[in-house]
Amino acid sequence: MTVRLRAHHLLCMLTYVGRGYSAAFTENFDRICERLGRGEEIELVEGPDDVCAPLLCTADPHCHEASVVARDRLAADAAALQLKRPVTTGSRLVLDADLLGRLRTAFRSGASRAACRSCEWHDLCTDVAAGGYREIKLRAG
Repeated sequence: MTVRLRAHHLLCMLTYVGRGYSAAFTENFDRICERLGRGEEIELVEGPDDVCAPLLCTADPHCHEASVVARDRLAADAAALQLKRPVTTGSRLVLDADLLGRLRTAFRSGASRAACRSCEWHDLCTDVAAGGYREIKLRAG
C-alpha cells in the first residue's frame, strides 16, 4: 500500500509525538507512522491526505484553508532541497534512517521550517527537535 501525504505532513511526521486534534486523529497518525516506519511508500498529494482523513468529517476542517495550501508549497520547496529533487504532486519516496536523519537535521537547524511559521504546533515541534527527537513516533525500520 501507499501512504498519501500532503507536503507539509512530511515535516509534521518528523516531530509527531502522539498529540493531535482528537483521539481519532492521533490513532490514525500513529498507524501511519507505523506503516512508514516499515518502509511503505509515500505519494505526495494535493489537498487532504491520509493524515487529514479523521478531520474531514468535522464541522469545519482546516484542511482546505488557503494557509494550509500555502504551507504545503513551502514544505515541498524545503523537502526538495533535502531530497535533491523536485517534490510535486505524484512524487514518491520511501523513508529510511538516512533520509529521516537528513530531514530532521534540516528541521532542527531551521533550514526547512518556513512552512511552520504560522502553525499552531510550531512550539511543540521546536521543543521535540531541540530535545533530540526522543519521543517521536516515526522511526525507520
